[in-house]
Amino acid sequence: MDRSQFPKRNIIVIDMKSFFATCECVDRNLDPYTTPLVVAEPNRNGAITLAITPYMKSLGVKSRSRIYEIPTKIKYITVPPRMSLYIEKSKEVVSIYQSFVSKEDIHIYSIDECFLDVTDYLHMYGLTDYELAKKIMNTIKEKTGLLSTAGIGPNMLIAKVAMDVEAKHTKDNIAKWTYDMIEEKFWSISPLSEFWGIGKRMERNLNAMGIKTIGDLAHYDIKKLKSKFGVIGEELWYHSNGIDLARINDFNNVKRDKSYGHSQVLFKDYDEDNIKIIIKEMTEVVAARLRKNQKKTTIIGFGIGYSKTYGGGFYHSQKIPAPTNDVDYIYSICISMFQKFYEDYPIRKVSISLGGLVNNNTEQLNLFEDYETKIKKDNINNAVDKIKTRYGKNSIIKASNLLKDSTAIERNKKIGGHRA
Repeated sequence: MDRSQFPKRNIIVIDMKSFFATCECVDRNLDPYTTPLVVAEPNRNGAITLAITPYMKSLGVKSRSRIYEIPTKIKYITVPPRMSLYIEKSKEVVSIYQSFVSKEDIHIYSIDECFLDVTDYLHMYGLTDYELAKKIMNTIKEKTGLLSTAGIGPNMLIAKVAMDVEAKHTKDNIAKWTYDMIEEKFWSISPLSEFWGIGKRMERNLNAMGIKTIGDLAHYDIKKLKSKFGVIGEELWYHSNGIDLARINDFNNVKRDKSYGHSQVLFKDYDEDNIKIIIKEMTEVVAARLRKNQKKTTIIGFGIGYSKTYGGGFYHSQKIPAPTNDVDYIYSICISMFQKFYEDYPIRKVSISLGGLVNNNTEQLNLFEDYETKIKKDNINNAVDKIKTRYGKNSIIKASNLLKDSTAIERNKKIGGHRA
């Protein structure tokens, strides 16, 4: 594959090492490399370890394990999570990034991880991207006491995978990969869940198709992947070949005042198995708002909030290739982001936002799209919208709305689902 046509930026992604646990050590004047500390709910043997220090990892303990899985011979300190402390430390780190590059060139990926596009800064600093990454990481250590790892690449994907797979094994905790290294570095990755964006469930599905390595995925028929997994399958194929056209500016140029959003605080804990019905129902709500206002979206935002016991969550946005108001496509993008970022904690809040709005008459031709099917789907959606507008939101419901985990019918009642 000729990758010479693809963007070549200087992207650095930096992750705070054992972030929660290191924050606790720094706050207590302890060394995370010699302190056996675990962040978890105290006095709960079945609690999940939200973070452990590098020292605990050196003893063979895995992060995100249960307390009872830690060998009894290991003596350690358990401290409760303090999200306010972690948020404050995260802000300190982001301010350091902003002292090196403009905020328009920073994408806050999570509370402990950020992408930086340093392409336009290297000449000014007289440094290579590797040298600049090292300088930023040293500054973080000096000013906050926090530890970090970094990945460098020509796009966000390659930088991220380089960091996840290799950076923690290098002397400087930095790994730099290029397009020329895709075959060597990407294709040998196994199990598949070690690759950014592939969860355990997707790994099982791909394994059943005979796909065991990223190289297997890269050589698989993209049409078959798209047929089975939709837009997610297509994205997986591109990513397995190192292709990622997303730019950090894509995430920062969204006009916040021009978007349609919907968030829902849930009445009970949800998990990976039953949250999808909620996501589906919410995408139907925001897609209907797009159609009602004759708009299409070009940027989809999706977020999850965990239960109060664990705190935190994530929110990310993704620029899509062409404007859409198709509920199935919007749902597939939200599910894709869910599978990438979900951390297996109880879920209590879901948020969806559709931004980058354009008029409904904006159309970008796609030679691979079945426009006859698309027109039929649009006509059905418009007909359903008219019926619900006239007779109430519960005048037409889906079978899935009758499932016990659905909230659509009750939610519609509260917002005027029935009309006289």
